[in-house]
Amino acid sequence: MAFSQVVESDSLVYYIKIQGDSVVRSSIDLDKVVLLPKIGFKNSKEIKKYLILKRKTLKVYSYAVLASDRLTTLDKRLAPIKRRRDKKSYTKKIQKFIVNEFYDELKKFTQTEGQILIKLIHRQTGITTYKLIKELRSGWSAFWYNNTAKLFNMSLKKEFNPYTAEEDYLIEDIIQRALRDKKLEYQEPSMNYDLFELNKKWEK
Repeated sequence: MAFSQVVESDSLVYYIKIQGDSVVRSSIDLDKVVLLPKIGFKNSKEIKKYLILKRKTLKVYSYAVLASDRLTTLDKRLAPIKRRRDKKSYTKKIQKFIVNEFYDELKKFTQTEGQILIKLIHRQTGITTYKLIKELRSGWSAFWYNNTAKLFNMSLKKEFNPYTAEEDYLIEDIIQRALRDKKLEYQEPSMNYDLFELNKKWEK
């Protein structure tokens, strides 16, 4: 990198010549720096717990993003459809597509991974998994799906709330750090959370 200068209207202007670049610049574009608060772990046990949660969260996050994408697509496609029968027919096609796309992978998830996914779907869409099933299928289906989930210590009604659940705060911390480091694909969630504000609450 080399510097050169020219005089314009009695003022000294410095230009930067970057090796391999044919354009002489007066400034260099820098990537945005995202600052995040530091978590104060009390011991190695807490660090280990965080790392396990991190592995599980990064594993299921993309599925929550895809579920949100499918819901957005469904809403857009259903909007111009007037006949109830046609809406029901299209909804069934979407259901079948989602099941075929995710079923084999979802079967591999552990109970905790499944519960994290349920919460992340709520984080991305603002709607619980229970309500999604109720809207896409029926209240009766949602009831039985939720009862089945309870057998595996899960609840489809579970919401994501990092202000009241410490695990959700840690999940939010994991996601924001992974997005900053470009380890995850960004998708606008239904709600944005201030990690510094959350950090102050939970570090107390």
